[in-house]
Amino acid sequence: MSVPLIDVKAQYAPLLPRVREAIDAVLESGTFILGPNVAAFEEEAARYLGVPATIGVANGTDALVLALDAMNVGVGDEVVCPSFTFYATAEAIARRGATPVFADIDAATLNLDPEDVAARVTARTRAIVPVHLFGRPAPLAELAQLGVPLLEDAAQAFGSPAVARTGVASTFSFFPTKNLFGLGDGGLVAVTDEDLGERIRMLRFHGSKAKKTFEYVGYNSRLDEIQAAVLRVFLEQLDEWTRLRREAAARYAELGLGELVELPEDEPGHVYHLFVCRSPERERIRHALSEAGIGNAQYYLPPLHLQPALAYLGHGPGDLPETERAAAENFSIPLWAGITAEVQERVVDAVRVALGVPA
Repeated sequence: MSVPLIDVKAQYAPLLPRVREAIDAVLESGTFILGPNVAAFEEEAARYLGVPATIGVANGTDALVLALDAMNVGVGDEVVCPSFTFYATAEAIARRGATPVFADIDAATLNLDPEDVAARVTARTRAIVPVHLFGRPAPLAELAQLGVPLLEDAAQAFGSPAVARTGVASTFSFFPTKNLFGLGDGGLVAVTDEDLGERIRMLRFHGSKAKKTFEYVGYNSRLDEIQAAVLRVFLEQLDEWTRLRREAAARYAELGLGELVELPEDEPGHVYHLFVCRSPERERIRHALSEAGIGNAQYYLPPLHLQPALAYLGHGPGDLPETERAAAENFSIPLWAGITAEVQERVVDAVRVALGVPA
């Protein structure tokens, strides 16, 4: 029997009666755009995150673009970000006409290295975008000391108490594999400044408050009412899902996986969006896992500074050594809220076989 990398259905299946009830209520209301569920979810999410306000948008990429726009980031500006992240992080910066400036990562955490970031800050730097990669909080306190506004890319870290309160804004994705997920696309911007939040709220709706007067050149990027209704159900489960993810991560260590490969380090606030290991024998391990019917993946190869669309920035191999090494060695193995010990044992056994290590 095959094992998926992430079993989203296993998480939402017990909640289907409530999900169907929530969707039916929206259908009965006839209100589908910026209705009461969006307003309620924004309030509930703000309360959960501990921020003054949140704004629901169409997806996580739009969340980044709108936040950068509201921060007046544009042509001639520089924004420091990691190269070891999903393309949307740098894409949003480039979409605003600004220049992504890539900093290297810390080898242990895979998050931005504050010392390397500091070396890349210039008079043109308008923002730093730390990514809470794979659910592990980035070093926000150290980055904040650099005196540049932080825009947290928290797409992979909803549920971590360490995110959303340091940066001027934080962005989230509700893509169906995320820790807090929808049943389609969706995104959110959390703000620590209510004036910034009001600007983002207008930008998501064509730069308008009431569809009559348009104060900005904006966007059409709104969280769907049905998705908001579903997210309200799932948000109530998030802490339990996080507990189960952390429990599963600890179990991999208990099963001896750390004797075979380098495991992600644990720390308070790590919500394990993915369980990403490292090994110089990655390809051998991934082949064995696939042969055993076990889902696995590798991430961000090539990293962003070597992507064709960003070649105009002039980077080449060797520019970000820790990023490139992580891209060559990382691989993820199955983890979701509710994965069983038996499945995890099967995964670890497959890695042992791949490396020729007896049980």
